[in-house]
Amino acid sequence: MVAIIDYDAGNIKSVEKAFQFLGRQVTVTRNPQEIYRADHVVLPGVGSFGDAMRKLDEYGLTEVIHEVTSQEIPFLGICMGLQLLFDRSDESDGVKGLGILRGEILKIPAEQGLKVPQIGWNSLQYPSRGRLFRQVPENSFVYFVHSFYLRAQNPDIVKATAEYGVKVDASVEDGNIFACQFHPEKSSDIGMQILTNFLEV
Repeated sequence: MVAIIDYDAGNIKSVEKAFQFLGRQVTVTRNPQEIYRADHVVLPGVGSFGDAMRKLDEYGLTEVIHEVTSQEIPFLGICMGLQLLFDRSDESDGVKGLGILRGEILKIPAEQGLKVPQIGWNSLQYPSRGRLFRQVPENSFVYFVHSFYLRAQNPDIVKATAEYGVKVDASVEDGNIFACQFHPEKSSDIGMQILTNFLEV
């Protein structure tokens, strides 16, 4: 069973539908016992970093996420779910992230000809190919919606990058923890392959 963590964030329904399309049983829940029983756990979401952390704390999910990731259950953060795994974000000064992975979330600089937020397709490069990208060719296009980007402290965990005025750490992998700044559930066949690869971990 795939457990999708429900903390009142946007975009949960499309993630649920993507896993159902792949034939998996899915539960959208904030019940700790249901999350612990899952064989794969997903933290999706769009919205504000500060609001998201407040919701996770309010629903008692911060401790649950730390527990799940320490138990080595395959865990996937998507978009805001990636950002929350790290230490802090320019979006919400003074708000601590989950701190499960080291790094910070920075504002995409406004440059001539580049719109912020980035909304649309961008290609991926692989500093070192991670398990999510098996059978996904380098330079494949995936769908982004974001105004902030990850700068990971440890470059060894970065498995995919994209260019948008700056180098965006687009996907990370550290043991059982995976995360994507882009939206695999909105990235057509490439995205479905990425989610399939996650389910096979």
